[in-house]
Amino acid sequence: MFETTRRDGVTRVRRAGTRWLSTAWDGGYREADAAYNVTVPTGFDRTDLDDYRERRLAQVGFEVGPTLLTGVAMDHARVATSGPVTVLSTAGLSNPAVLPVGTDSAAAGGAGDDTGPWRPGTVNLLVGVDRALSDGALATLLGTVVEAKAATLLAVADVPGTTSDAAVVGADPSAERAEFAGSATDVGSAARACVRDAVVASLRSRYDDGPPAPADATYGVVTDRQSDVRAP
Repeated sequence: MFETTRRDGVTRVRRAGTRWLSTAWDGGYREADAAYNVTVPTGFDRTDLDDYRERRLAQVGFEVGPTLLTGVAMDHARVATSGPVTVLSTAGLSNPAVLPVGTDSAAAGGAGDDTGPWRPGTVNLLVGVDRALSDGALATLLGTVVEAKAATLLAVADVPGTTSDAAVVGADPSAERAEFAGSATDVGSAARACVRDAVVASLRSRYDDGPPAPADATYGVVTDRQSDVRAP
C-alpha cells in the first residue's frame, strides 16, 4: 500500500521505486520514491518552479519527486483507498472551467475570464496503484482518473474542473502485473471510486455550505467558442 504523509503544507504519496506519470509543469514519465502536493501562498507568481519545489520539499525533509502545486491548504487534503488504489486529493473551485454543451449554458453564468489576480483553486490528484502497469496502461489510468474527477465535479458542482487541475498517477513495477486500467478493470474501478470519494471529502472539508456555483465565480473561464464539424 502507498503511504501518505502530511508535513507543513506538503502531502506525500510514497512507495519506493514507483513509476509515475505526471501532468505538472515538468510532467511525463519518471521513476521516484514519492509524489507530492504542495500548497503555495496567495498571489504566487513564481516561474522558477523547479527551484521552488526543491526548496519546499527540503524544508520538510522530503526528496524531490513529481510535484503538484495548489492554493488549497493541505488541511483539506483527503485520502481514499480501495483494493490496490490509494488517492490523495485537494479540491478548490474558485477558478472553474465551464464547458456548455448544446443549448445548456445555465452553468456558465458569471464565470470570469481569468485575467484577474491569481486565486486559490485547482483539483489535484495523487494516485498510487499496487500493481505493475505498462506505460500505456499508466496513461489509460490517467485518463480514467481525470474522467472520474470530471464526472464527480459535474455531479456536485456543475463544472468539470478548474483552469489549473493536475494529476499524478503511479504504479509499483515490483507488484502483480495488471494489463489494463480502464473503467471496467479492477484497477480502474477502484481508482474511479477513490477519486470520487477523495474529491467529495476534500470539497466538504473546504466548503461548509457546499461547493460554490460556477455562476458565482469571479475567476475562471467559459469555453463558448464553436468549432467546424464535418465527416472525416
